[in-house]
Amino acid sequence: MEEKIGKVILDTTCYPGKDLYSDGAIEDEMLAISRDFAPEEFNRVISERKSWPILYHFSPDRQNVVRFLPVQKTDSVLEIGSGMGAITKALCEKAKSVTCVDLSLQRCKVNALRNQSQENLEVIVANINAIPFRKKFDWVTLVGVLEYSGCYTNGENPYLDFLKKALSLVRVGGHLVIAIENRLGLKYWAGCTEDHVGKYFEGLENYPDTRSVRTFSRKELSDIIDQAGEFKTTFYYPYPDYKFPMTIYSDKRLPKKGELRDNFCNFDRNRIQLFNEGKVYDSLTDAGLFQEFSNSFLVIVERKENK
Repeated sequence: MEEKIGKVILDTTCYPGKDLYSDGAIEDEMLAISRDFAPEEFNRVISERKSWPILYHFSPDRQNVVRFLPVQKTDSVLEIGSGMGAITKALCEKAKSVTCVDLSLQRCKVNALRNQSQENLEVIVANINAIPFRKKFDWVTLVGVLEYSGCYTNGENPYLDFLKKALSLVRVGGHLVIAIENRLGLKYWAGCTEDHVGKYFEGLENYPDTRSVRTFSRKELSDIIDQAGEFKTTFYYPYPDYKFPMTIYSDKRLPKKGELRDNFCNFDRNRIQLFNEGKVYDSLTDAGLFQEFSNSFLVIVERKENK
């Protein structure tokens, strides 16, 4: 079934009838915000409500992670795991068409409401594996999504299987975009809890007590992509992380000594302070190891031409 919210198409044809995850009552508040306030009012609402979920889902700074992507006005974009649409507007402004997919009807409604003026947007409520797509896309995004593959994809290696699924939806010459935390990120060594499970050193110890979610080191992520097929892979390094990136570094332009000083992370959790992150980043930069300890990765995977 399809309905229109403003100019946006909301498609529930493949919706299983029940949201598979929720943050509880705060989602009702965020639905009301998306209904009652215009996007240009979100910063004021964030300041007044003083709530981490509202900051996380409604801050325009979230869009920085995709603003630099060379998406063209002729391109089609598939945003997998679009949630409440934190980056959707930026994609709509760049592309010819944007198709969002998420498992939560509640979150899809928030996305459609906050972006209801975007006439090039369709929001589908479904598991990506249940949608019979008839086309491939110029860009497919997995922003904060790959780490949850173990929850919603069956198989011995759900992360590889999910990555293959996403890549199968990319046209030849197109791109897959992955944004994900580095399980060896410096903030975890410095005393931040693991982003998804809230435990100290859980990722550093390779998730001994966690089965449903995991992130990867740079090598681990590269290996999974290599197992998925022959692709051109380029790593970028959002700083301080991909959620609220103020700078995005690359292997061609790595940080210089003294640049990495804004180490604000774990807004919603307690943390300990084991050392001065800025000084340690300077040491890592001098040693040529910044890429291994970047808090997050932004990876662009290009599907090569058929031989």
